[in-house]
Parts: sequence; C-alpha cells; structure tokens
Amino acid sequence: MNPRNGCVRRGAPQVVVITGASAGLGRAIAREFARHGARLGLIARDPERLQHAVREMVRLGGEAIALPADVADPQQVNQAADQVEERFGPIDIWVNNAMTTIFAPFVEIEPGEYRRATEVTYLGAVWGTMIALKKMKPRNCGTIVQVGSALAYRSIPLQAAYCGAKHAVMGFTDTLRTELIHDRSNVHLTMVQMPALNTPQFAWCRNRMPRHPAPMPPIYNPEVGARAVYWAAHHRRREVRVGVSTLASIVANKIAPGPLDLFLGRSGYAAQQTGQPVDPQRPDNLMTPVQGDYAAHGSFDDRALGHAPATWVDMHRGAAAIMLAALPIAYYILRMRRRSRLY
Repeated sequence: MNPRNGCVRRGAPQVVVITGASAGLGRAIAREFARHGARLGLIARDPERLQHAVREMVRLGGEAIALPADVADPQQVNQAADQVEERFGPIDIWVNNAMTTIFAPFVEIEPGEYRRATEVTYLGAVWGTMIALKKMKPRNCGTIVQVGSALAYRSIPLQAAYCGAKHAVMGFTDTLRTELIHDRSNVHLTMVQMPALNTPQFAWCRNRMPRHPAPMPPIYNPEVGARAVYWAAHHRRREVRVGVSTLASIVANKIAPGPLDLFLGRSGYAAQQTGQPVDPQRPDNLMTPVQGDYAAHGSFDDRALGHAPATWVDMHRGAAAIMLAALPIAYYILRMRRRSRLY
C-alpha cells in the first residue's frame, strides 16, 4: 500500500491523464511525469502537436498516448479516459490543466466568447473530475489535481472570464472535498495555485488590447509549476501555492482588498501589456487550436524565473519550521563564540 495516495502499487509505472497537455504548463507537467517513467494520457485539441508531445515523452523515459479531445465536451473526455485505461490500466492521477481565455475589458467580450472560456477552463475541470471520480471512486484510490491560480483568490483586470473560472474551480473543489470526506473516500483532491507563467497563452489568447498581452510580474517558467503539480500528486496536501507572488496576492487580498482594487485598477492594464503592438486579426485558440510549433515556454524567457524558494517552503513546512526555530539558537551560539574570543 502506498501511503501517499492509498493505491496498491506493484512496481508498475503510474498512469496519469493530463488535460491541455500539448503546450504550455500542461506540456511541462507531462515532461515532469515522463521523467519519472509514467504512462501518460495526453488530452488536447491539436492532433499534430499532441503527436510531437508523445514523441518527446518517450524520449524522456515515459510512455504516452495522444488523445485529441475538447474538454468542454464530457463525452469526448470520457472516451479519452476509456482509451487510457484500455491501453495502460487504471488511472492513478488526473491533472485538470486545460484552459483558454479572452484578454479584454469585460464590456468588450461577447456572450459566446465568455461562454467558451468558461466551458473550457471551468467546466473542463468539472467534467475531468467527474470522469476521473467514476474511475477512481469504486477502487477507493487515486489523486485529482486541479491546476488553479493566484487569480482564484485575487482577480485582476482584463481577465474576467479566466478569473471567474478559476474562482469557480476552487469553489467546486472545496465542495467536492467535503463530500469525499463524508463518503470516507481515499481519493485525494488537491489544488495547485499558480503564479504568472511564461507559456504560449499570451501568444494565442483572444485579445482586444492594442499591445501584446503579458503576464503580470514576477513571471516563472512553467517547469516551476510542473514540479509543484508532480509533488502535489504524491502528497496528501489540500493546496500548494507556487511562487512568492501567489502567497503575497492571497495575503494582500485578505488584509487590504480595497486598496488592492485601486492599485490594480490604476496599474493592471499597463502591467499586462508589452510595448509591442499586436495584430487584432492574429489567430487565437478560443474556438479552435492555433497551428504552430508551440511547446512549454512562451516568449518571456528573458524575464522568467526558474526557481521559487517560497514554493519549497510551502511544500516542506516541517523542515522550514525547524530551520526557523533553529535561527535563534544559531544566533545565540554565534554570539557566545564571539564573546568568548573577546575574553
């Protein structure tokens, strides 16, 4: 019995499903699991990019199957899950990562655009969770990871659809967690709250602003988030918060939401755009995937951070507490040694 997720393991590689797996954070998450020898079901809309991802996962040491599907359609997701279990066996871990969005002031968003962003980013997570539970709950075993965001706690301008969806995912997840507790289920549900990440999202989101969309700094590379997702999938933690900016956003919103509204209202537009103009007719992935050789990273490599010490602290709270407790002792010992030299 594996104490991490309650599943009986007999040395077989873990079976993992990842939505939105062909590019961005999903691609980075798939790489992280592949390096550990996992068997991967990769769900995304673009078949060609999925095949590229499958070949990459094999090179990294995993196995993978491409599952072209739109997560907004529960029937397609259910069929994909069945294919995974037919190929690899019971699903151990399910990661809900797929998203799409529109980058614009709320009053400039059409109802169909808002609906689509919500169906993918929110309902996609709901359908994925529902289908994963149908597989896992009878076995009383498995882990579901919701990829969240600091924006689930603190909304920002120009991203009403995305922020609303991430708030909704968190609310839905909290409800489901209590129901699993009531049922004494060993299926584990966790949420990983992400900071701004350097992914292709900003190159292919639907955009109505005059300049190129950009993540609000500090920006982290997607591997930072991927490592946190892998860790969360193997530990019984309710939530993991990635990056100091995520923690700061959550705390600041609890302490001073009003002043934060004023700050974001005045600076949030400029902070989310580069100085480069953008073609208003550029292709976007709101309704259909964008063709191209996209992988995990976006165009902000020169500004992105590769490590997040605050995340290590969040994941290793016991060790961090011991280190903090030891600081006064270390300081006292150093003082005593210094004083002994004076006499």
